[in-house]
Amino acid sequence: MSAETEHGVALPTPNVVAPPTSEFHRIGQMSQFTGLYSRELLRTFRNPWVLVITVVQPFMWLAFFGSSFANVPLAELEKLLHITISSYTQFLLPGVLSTSMLSVGMFGAMSTIQDKRFGYMKRILLTPTSKSTVFLAKALGSATRGLVQIPVMVVAALAFGVQLDGTPLMWAGFVLALIFLALGFSSLFLAVTASSTDWQTPGVISNFIMMPLMFASGALFPTANFPAWMATIANWNPVTYTALLGRGVVVSGTFDWLYLGYVAIFAGLLVLAGTLVGRKYMKVE
Repeated sequence: MSAETEHGVALPTPNVVAPPTSEFHRIGQMSQFTGLYSRELLRTFRNPWVLVITVVQPFMWLAFFGSSFANVPLAELEKLLHITISSYTQFLLPGVLSTSMLSVGMFGAMSTIQDKRFGYMKRILLTPTSKSTVFLAKALGSATRGLVQIPVMVVAALAFGVQLDGTPLMWAGFVLALIFLALGFSSLFLAVTASSTDWQTPGVISNFIMMPLMFASGALFPTANFPAWMATIANWNPVTYTALLGRGVVVSGTFDWLYLGYVAIFAGLLVLAGTLVGRKYMKVE
């Protein structure tokens, strides 16, 4: 094509090179991801009951379970737990924070099923939004919901007289481990419920997964007291390493980077596997 100048000389029209289609797709998916993730956060903070349950449940564990050894002499308690502590609540705090990340994935799975049942998921998937984007937004939204518990639990522990150790950098590393743990289990829950529209499925799966991973870990009791079969489970359980990492920070002010690396690998593998499963099996009906 050409364009006429005011002197009548025809000049070629410069070609405008459009950005690659893949770039448009990437920008579009980022925008969709941001919107879906923001929606997950708004749904959390607009529902007071979700916030109350999210916060109160681990607080009750800390209050009731942490007080179960209140009358045990500290020397005997330290011998039982194989660690020097000021109270059982101090030992329990990192474990409760770790085990509370097990349940956040259930809320994400229930949110997904709700979107399927009420037609929102169908409207989203009719747009250019990919299933992977929907999956990742749901998983990260669930993991973020679990972070609400952390400051509340720390304040509650201080109110119970728990002595906290560790530098701000160590605490940041522990919080990062909790994020990895929540992201991994959120991906797991979303993957196993990818094709489901049954309200009861997340609860059933939650009960099946949570109990063995909670008790077969170092979150509530030291693994040194476990029988061999439970110790084997604990050795592969990411909750164990998150609890041990946090316990080192809270009790003795130490930080084990290997524990953080293990939980990061767990989260990466579950996110990858969950994304692949969601891309293939996520459906609305």
